[in-house]
Amino acid sequence: MSDEILEETIIDEATALPPSLMNNMAVSGDFYKIAFQFQQIMMIYESAIKQIETKLDILNKESSVNRTRNPISTVKSRLKSPESIAKKLEKKGFDISFDSMMKNLNDIAGVRVICPYISDIYTVRDMLLKQPDLKLIVQNDYIENPKESGYRSLHLVMEIPVYLSKTEHHVRVEIQLRTIAMDFWASLEHQLHYKNDAEVPDSIRRELFRVAETIAMTDREMEEIAIELQALD
Repeated sequence: MSDEILEETIIDEATALPPSLMNNMAVSGDFYKIAFQFQQIMMIYESAIKQIETKLDILNKESSVNRTRNPISTVKSRLKSPESIAKKLEKKGFDISFDSMMKNLNDIAGVRVICPYISDIYTVRDMLLKQPDLKLIVQNDYIENPKESGYRSLHLVMEIPVYLSKTEHHVRVEIQLRTIAMDFWASLEHQLHYKNDAEVPDSIRRELFRVAETIAMTDREMEEIAIELQALD
């Protein structure tokens, strides 16, 4: 990478940092140092995501060889934006700093796994848990115990080692496992909440919950149909 392109990248990364994060640092003399540090941290998180994605791809290909269908339909990933990181730290009452975000936030790096059926979610989870370099930190099963809104998904916070040329980092990645129907509901519900600043009326909350229940029932029925069809083969 040329010096000119590198400098542009550093400036882009630094100006992306929210004021609340920048104000806690000596920006005037350490501008490039801060930008480099942020860029390096996010590179480590991005590397962790790539490793998780590679594992999922390999496991899915293995399943296609050994089974009649794949347990994974789609894999999506994202890195939290600097603004989102700062807002979440502030909301939780933590210091707004690089050390604080790496220590206190589990979802800076996120991977979403979309599965055809509910049973596939637990199949993929079990395959991940057998990986010797993955360590389960937290599991929240919102399928077995849905949120009040009706939200369903299986959340895993897993720690994976990232090896650089001279250092080793143990990085936490949040993995969300959902069915196609769960992801459809969650994506629309997220848009409704974040595109509308007004308080959501109870009537709409009840309707969203009803739709979530309908989708959950559809998930179960589709899996039953799939089991019946497999029995015919």
